[in-house]
Amino acid sequence: MLRLAIIFLVIGLILGGLGFGGIGGAFVEIAKILFYIMIALFVIFLVLALMAGKAVT
Repeated sequence: MLRLAIIFLVIGLILGGLGFGGIGGAFVEIAKILFYIMIALFVIFLVLALMAGKAVT
């Protein structure tokens, strides 16, 4: 998912640099949403892993 966020960010920056601000901005916003989703999933899985590790010991 991080790879998709980076791809959308790069495409958005290229489009913004070429003068397509509307579409470029949309790509950057999609990249932000994907990044926040990835961070949330990372935190959720980190908490689950820590809870599972304590239950085993």
